[in-house]
Amino acid sequence: MIFSWLLVSILAYFFFSLSYLGDKLILSGKPKPMVYTFYVGIISIFGLVLIPFTPLLWPTWQTVVWIIAEALVYTIGLYTMFVAVKKFEVLKVMTTIGATQPVFIFFIAWLIWGPQPVSSNSIIAFVLLLIGSVLISLEKSFHIFGDYLGLTIMSSFFFSLDYIFSKLIFLSEPFLTGFLYTRVAIFLLTLLFLIPAKNRRQIFSKENLTSQKTNLRFLWTHASGGIATLLQSFAISLAPIAFLPIVNSLRGIQYVFLFFITLFLSIYFPKILKEKISRTILIQKIISIILIVAGLALIVT
Repeated sequence: MIFSWLLVSILAYFFFSLSYLGDKLILSGKPKPMVYTFYVGIISIFGLVLIPFTPLLWPTWQTVVWIIAEALVYTIGLYTMFVAVKKFEVLKVMTTIGATQPVFIFFIAWLIWGPQPVSSNSIIAFVLLLIGSVLISLEKSFHIFGDYLGLTIMSSFFFSLDYIFSKLIFLSEPFLTGFLYTRVAIFLLTLLFLIPAKNRRQIFSKENLTSQKTNLRFLWTHASGGIATLLQSFAISLAPIAFLPIVNSLRGIQYVFLFFITLFLSIYFPKILKEKISRTILIQKIISIILIVAGLALIVT
């Protein structure tokens, strides 16, 4: 059972690393948070490609509430994250969200389901994965202040609720059915962005529609992100409640993949992406990778 959700999680974070790389290239241009949230949300409709493989069962009204709630907190999480990205550096924002989310998930799960039986190995693995995740993505010039902390913590909290609500949906619905309904709900909620005329002008402005290079990056970025989200949702549906924080703390693997992809591009394709890899940074990444590998080893023992 552990190997199933663990392997699915690792594969999900590989695709998240590709998606994150694309976001990093796109968000360097500092797009408008509302516009970017709209387009990320609107492509959720591509979840309809799963219809031929999905048992279309009408969910209970309680599940409908969770589906709507999941779509709402996911959209708010996206928006607050992009507001933070517009004001601050992408890597710093993602670092804080990634570091605090497992803690939120742990406490929210505890409030809803109560204490869950978990081995000492799993607790140590969680701590190692969390430390490794933070260490591998930290920079020297990391400063925390009010506006930054408020936005990133808010985004992390809403993404954590998204995790919990997804698990509640998958506990009562078949995985593909629950996943499909949440994608449709996110799409419909995103359409509400079009109601104000000001939003429509921004969303359909030439600035957002004519850049073919940006549009191609957006498509492959969120194709990877869509696959990653599907796999991560599947991992959430497979993992026991006690392991939900660990599924999220496996995010460190995403940074490992990203580090090696960035290193490869910096050496062989510097025109696409060039980052300085100093000796200090290399040591930091190696220590982080050792911690993450140790955490993974503890999970499967």
